[in-house]
Amino acid sequence: MNDNSLRDLRKPRRQAGGKPPKITFPCNYPIKVVGDAAEDFAATVCQIVIRHDPAFDATAIQVVPSRQGRFQSVRLTIRATGEAQLKALFDELKATGRVHMVV
Repeated sequence: MNDNSLRDLRKPRRQAGGKPPKITFPCNYPIKVVGDAAEDFAATVCQIVIRHDPAFDATAIQVVPSRQGRFQSVRLTIRATGEAQLKALFDELKATGRVHMVV
């Protein structure tokens, strides 16, 4: 195997023109939402997600606290139907003022 066949798996493959690969919709789309730790944080995230994916199964979420307990990450998977849906979901999550990051 020569060195030219190796690639860094941490970097996504680029299409012609340097653009990241397009997502084929519909698809299962994993999301991680990070915010301040609170008893109702996961419920708030789920309420918003259900508005954008009515078939979302809230029982499948994972809530992971940070080491010091200041933050929580809510990990979930939605059925993504298009870029507009994802943008609207991300915008609504960020608009709560409680979400620090959506990945």
